[in-house]
Order: sequence, then C-alpha cells, then structure tokens
Amino acid sequence: MSDLLFLAHRVPFPPDRGDKIRSFHVLRYLSTRMRVHLVAFADDAADLDPPVGFTNMLASCTILPRGKSQPRAGIEALATGKPVSLTAFASSAMEDAVDRILPRVGGIYCFSGQMAQYLPDDGAPAVMDFVDMDSAKFAGFADESRGPMRWMMRREARLLGAFEREIAARVSASLFVSEAEAALFRAGGATGRILAVENGIDSATFDPAGQGAILSHHPGAGRGPNGKVTGTGDSPSPSPSPNWTPASAGAAKGGVVLGEVRADTLIVFTGQMDYRPNIEAVTWFARDILPQIRARHPTARFAIVGRAPTPAVQALADDAITVTGAVDDVRGWLAAADACVAPLKLARGIQNKVLEAMAMARPVIASAAAAEGIEHAGTIRVAADATDFAAQVCAVLDAPAAAATLGQAARAQVLRRYGWDARLAPLDALFGFEGSDRTAL
Repeated sequence: MSDLLFLAHRVPFPPDRGDKIRSFHVLRYLSTRMRVHLVAFADDAADLDPPVGFTNMLASCTILPRGKSQPRAGIEALATGKPVSLTAFASSAMEDAVDRILPRVGGIYCFSGQMAQYLPDDGAPAVMDFVDMDSAKFAGFADESRGPMRWMMRREARLLGAFEREIAARVSASLFVSEAEAALFRAGGATGRILAVENGIDSATFDPAGQGAILSHHPGAGRGPNGKVTGTGDSPSPSPSPNWTPASAGAAKGGVVLGEVRADTLIVFTGQMDYRPNIEAVTWFARDILPQIRARHPTARFAIVGRAPTPAVQALADDAITVTGAVDDVRGWLAAADACVAPLKLARGIQNKVLEAMAMARPVIASAAAAEGIEHAGTIRVAADATDFAAQVCAVLDAPAAAATLGQAARAQVLRRYGWDARLAPLDALFGFEGSDRTAL
C-alpha cells in the first residue's frame, strides 16, 4: 500500500491535548512508511493553516472548519435518530473532500468514532481507531446526570454503542488505547478484529534534565520560556491571586520560571479544561481534597494548568488555587510540581497527563480510574477516595527524598514501557510493512 487516507476529527497539530497527541504520533509514524493524505476538521481558525514542518510530511492536507453548534447538532440528532456525536461532525463538505481523495488511496486510517460516518461501504480497507469506547463514557455521564440530561446521555450511549459495533463489524481492524477498553468493547457484543494499540510518550521532550530537544512539532516550540503563563483568545488570563504574578516577574521554582511563587509546595493538574471529566476532577480536588491537604501543609497551592477553562473552573481560583488558562509549555509546570495529581472519577484508556508527569520524574497521585490502563509497576500512588487522595499527597509532601525516588522510578518505567515507536509497532503488521510477521489488511 503506497497511499493512505488519514481521517481525523481534529487536526493532529499541535499535539497539545490527549486526542491530538495520539493522532499526531500515529500520523507521523505512518507517514514514514507511506504517502499519507490528511483530511481533518479544525475547531479553531488557527488550526486551518498548520506550519510547513507539519504539512511537509504529508502527501496532501485538507482541513475544513467545523462550526456547527452543539444545540444545532442536538436538534439534528433528535430529528434523524442519530447520536449527537455524529451529527456534530456531519458535513457535506467533508463528504466531498473524502470522495475526492478515496480514488487515490489503498487504505484508510480513521481516527475517532465521529469520523467513521465517512468510511465507504466498500472499497479501500480501513483501520478504525476508536481510541476509547465513547459509548461507555456517555453511559458513565448518564449515571451521574439527572432529569432530561440523563435521558440524553442514555440515548447517546445506546445509539453510539450500536454505531460502534456496526463499524467494527465491517472494518479490517478496530483499535483501542488499552486492552481494558478493547475487552470492554468485546464484552459489549462487538465483533471483528479488535486490538489494543497503546499511547506512548516522547521521553526526549518530556525530560526533567532539560536536555531533551524541543522538537519543531512541539506545541511549546518558539513560544517563549518553559512555564510562561499566557492568555489566549479562548482562555482567560492567569488567576489574579496575590501570590502569583506573570512569569516575567522572574522568580523561579525548581529552576523553572513560573512567576512569583511564595508557596512552599506546588500541586499540579494538567488538561483541557473545557472537558467534562477534567472539570469534575479539579472541582472534586479543590473542594474535597485540597482542604485536607492544607490542614497539614497550609502553604500548599493547587495549579490547574490547561487551555479553555470554563466559568466553573475559573470560579475555583482563589488564594490557594491558580487557574492558568493556556500555557506556552506545560513542562515548566510539571518540572516545578512537588506532586502531580490526576483525580479523575471518569477516565477512559490511557491518560497522557499521567504519562507526561511520570516522564518528567514527578511523583504522581491518581485515582483508580486515571491509573487504569497504565502499566506503572507501582511507580505512581493510586488513591481510592478523597480522604485517601489527600493522605497520599501529604505522604509525598512529607518526604521529598522518597518522592524524588518515586518520580525517578516512574520515569524509568516510562522509558522501559512507553516509547511511541514501540507502542505503534503493531501498525506495521496491520499495513503489511516490511518485517511484519502477521497478515496485512
């Protein structure tokens, strides 16, 4: 196979959020082995014109804006009997773009279930990268919702689950980010070839020694010093806490410029802050966990680091909590953290935020949901509830030397287990690359 169509629900650049990190590395891996034609949506106008360093690895690049509102998608879903997840990404312009490319390719890599509606009924063989089992995610949302929202979430879970199974039955292979997700999909009645292809981590970029090169594709490249806090058009300025000022103030913590930090300890959460599981995670931590920590460590601060914080997230900001909005380079915050936390109650697959913190040799405390799917070999702490979570964080803060040792062990585990090339090697067999020992598509 010489040419491949790569469908993506978001442009795989910059690789600065979970789905885009995976799609970028898969796309880069495949582009070294065949000619790849990218057809993708852009949520942001800035993504419509990716840099030459990204497009040079592609045979062709077609990016379409996606401006359909959620209310409109909901109305279309109710009118057509389809899941909102599909109507939100339904586009005649995308259909036309796919139809123009299909005659030129011998295979398709479809990233994320929203794009499966563009797979042809016959023709070029397709690999479907579901990443996570989205229908299970909506079932989880339904359990936590009330009233009409519960009905909508249950409807979405039911219709999307049926669609996922239909797609799996007709593609050449269905991929998931962890064996746990793949097993859940099989248990739900899905048929066909269902495989786990795990996420990896760029351990040269996420290097606590600061020696890893900031590659040209890295979201922080050329945007200023590590850890500098910025605002963007779709995110607020950093929290106006009296204990925090912009990075230009010049004070440093752990050798990384962060601003005028007067706290003795820093606890960091990273993530896209308009994503519901992340919102629920930081809200739970701020309200139920952080007060218990500050009872023992009164100078401890919590930094919520990530773009597009919702009003609910922004409202958490106070003298003990900072909401940064978008940052130039998350590594600065990770390097400065005394503890990195992932208190997600609902999580699917492998959490990149956990792998990144591990690669930066930081002590990580995660919920069971956030840790599931990661082969951490005991190098992160896993907490059962709010009280246990607070106790685990305090244990790290109480013993800095032991915490540093735990962080080093976490990085060593990442180096052993989570290099991207090793994680994506199963794709060689799927596409029949030289040296693969299994039947190609």
